[in-house]
Amino acid sequence: MTERELTFGEKAVGLTFNPSGDGNVHLIKQVFAAAIDQMDKLRINATNNEVKRMLSVAITETQTAQMWAVKAITWK
Repeated sequence: MTERELTFGEKAVGLTFNPSGDGNVHLIKQVFAAAIDQMDKLRINATNNEVKRMLSVAITETQTAQMWAVKAITWK
């Protein structure tokens, strides 16, 4: 079976990195990856450079939120 290439969002959140195998971590990463993928599509199709910049910032902030969510899930 050939594995598909990860989407931009999946790479951005590190979808395949989940050493604990926690299902909630995987689910959160999937949700945030989908949001990032949507913003990336909007960014690719944007013609205004300021809109592209704002979408890039939004992607970065989404990655930050995802990391905090994973930290909360794995807090011991």
